[in-house]
Amino acid sequence: MLPVMKKIDPVLFCFIWLLFINMGWLQAQQTSPPNILMIAVDDLNDFIGGMGHPDAHTPNLDFLIARGLLFANAQCQAPMCSPSRMSIMTGLRPSTTGIYGFIDDNQIKETNEATQKITLLHQYFKDAGYYTMGVGKIFHNHAPEGLLDESGGREAGFGPKPAQTFHWDKKGTSTDWGAFPERDDQMPDYRSAKWAIERLQRDYEQPFFLSVGFLRPHVPWHVPQKWFDLYDTARIHYPPYLETDRDDLPQIALEIDDLPMMPTTRWAIENRQWKNILHAYLASVSFVDHYIGEVLTALEESKHAKNTLIVLWSDHGYRLGEKGTFAKVALWNRATLSPLVFAGPGIPENKRVDAPVELFAIYPTLAELAGLPAPSHIEARSLYPLLAEPDKNWQTHAISTWARDNHAIVTNDYRYIRYEDGAEELYDLRRDPNEWYNQAAAEMYASVKVELRKLLPKTNVKWAEASRYDNNDYFRNQKIRDSQ
Repeated sequence: MLPVMKKIDPVLFCFIWLLFINMGWLQAQQTSPPNILMIAVDDLNDFIGGMGHPDAHTPNLDFLIARGLLFANAQCQAPMCSPSRMSIMTGLRPSTTGIYGFIDDNQIKETNEATQKITLLHQYFKDAGYYTMGVGKIFHNHAPEGLLDESGGREAGFGPKPAQTFHWDKKGTSTDWGAFPERDDQMPDYRSAKWAIERLQRDYEQPFFLSVGFLRPHVPWHVPQKWFDLYDTARIHYPPYLETDRDDLPQIALEIDDLPMMPTTRWAIENRQWKNILHAYLASVSFVDHYIGEVLTALEESKHAKNTLIVLWSDHGYRLGEKGTFAKVALWNRATLSPLVFAGPGIPENKRVDAPVELFAIYPTLAELAGLPAPSHIEARSLYPLLAEPDKNWQTHAISTWARDNHAIVTNDYRYIRYEDGAEELYDLRRDPNEWYNQAAAEMYASVKVELRKLLPKTNVKWAEASRYDNNDYFRNQKIRDSQ
């Protein structure tokens, strides 16, 4: 007589079934590591349709956001290209490396004791068996010599540029705007996209890590006329602006943000150029969106589509009239907010996280997604828990740094800025999302400041000797001219 089978609890059965499924998925991940396509976009803020901008024509970025997870409140670690990208590639804060300004790609590991011990992002994956490739602006210039297995390089500068500027010719900035040149194939980003597309059509015997660095919408805002034709200037919305916004800022904030080589909002209003600047920026965004789309389409049509993770990021935000100017380089949200999107196998689709996260979390997050052990040297915290559970209650803060010992602490409710001389700004983001009213002197926020001060970096190392600038004075005497 056969023994009577005991009835299995359905909840227990489901648990066991899910356990076996997950074990199988993990084994598959281990035997077939995912490829990685990393797309870096220079100076792109949130002028993206999928991030809520009412005018932006960005069908490809919108599609990527819809098929992946958008971190809508990613904060860069420094509001300037070089130190931000160095944080991403090292997993360390500027206050730890001393890289607050520009540094040559080949000198990153020579800056101080902390950087001498690190493994750069691409080297980490290379050591794990990945074939690394890259084109365009990935680090600040392109990439350290010999780091990539295959390099398409980067064309010098941010051209092409007309023989004479159209609107703006101040020394120390490439800022200008208007339709130029005639054709897309005259643009470096066109050639970078074609290089990346050809690599996606190849076969590989090992997993690949392909990095594509696009230049637009970095200034000058020059792209061919057809991208301007997507927009009606009269219908473009102005960003939020308060003329008295800067009246309650501490003196050091005004000194740091003294950028006479850049157009001011007052100048743009008086010369009726604000809409034209916005138009040119949006046209530049639409241009780069198209070539991002060509790369994504090439991936979709390749045999690598089902096993390739995608991460797209910008190195920082960009102010387009907010806080009185057109520039990055500041500790307010419009300069630090950076688009960040993950998509691909295992990534939830059409999800959005509004909690503040840190951009340099890209390094440990990719490592975890690839099934690699966490790099031991990094300070960044992986975003993997949010990729696995987007609705998770994420109670952490983000830190942005601009020059030595000037920091912004961002939480769900506040932005707290503390400068090297002890001056402060505090914004209640629940009541003041545009950061117009500095509450640092308000007694009702005294306890909030006490708690936020505890989150400031404990380390603020001196400027890296290899950096082009060597002290904070450069940020207040107009010598940082080529940052724009």
